[in-house]
Amino acid sequence: MSKLIYPMMTTLDGWISRPGGELDWVRVDDELHGFINAQQSNVDAYLLGRTTYEMMEAYWPTADQDPDTPGYVADYARIWREMPKVVFSSTLEQVSGNARLVSGDAATEIARLKSEASRDLSIGGPTLAASVLDLIDEFHIFLNPVAIGRGAPLVPGLAQTLNLRLAESRAFDLGVMFLRYGREEA
Repeated sequence: MSKLIYPMMTTLDGWISRPGGELDWVRVDDELHGFINAQQSNVDAYLLGRTTYEMMEAYWPTADQDPDTPGYVADYARIWREMPKVVFSSTLEQVSGNARLVSGDAATEIARLKSEASRDLSIGGPTLAASVLDLIDEFHIFLNPVAIGRGAPLVPGLAQTLNLRLAESRAFDLGVMFLRYGREEA
């Protein structure tokens, strides 16, 4: 069975975006984005909530059309376009490209996808991730050396303690730390 991985940029104080969704605090360069691109190239599909899908779809399909676009951005634009996507939403009526819309039970569909996938799956969107928390096998946290004071949390509405174990860490020249956490063994 494949793993369900929740990758996310966070601040030191645990936020994934400013209150209005701004990501102006995220630090990225070719070293870091190259690492992310390599990880994302090795998944079977993106599983996305509505807000994350709309944000990503607004930029990435055409991000490589500007000739001044850095290579790592162009590389990820190609990954985004080619990657199969499953969008979970009860409000969207349609999605574009190679995305498929699911309006039913996310946990049942994600469990089915995990059992059928040949490689890992990447989940995007804090609300979707929180709704299927028990299905997430790994958290890939990109800890940015910045605090913003308030914003959207990594796991909104967390009602239980989530015990994890550090499986890997890596420091990037920008000061960003990659932290790969797996489920703590019982």
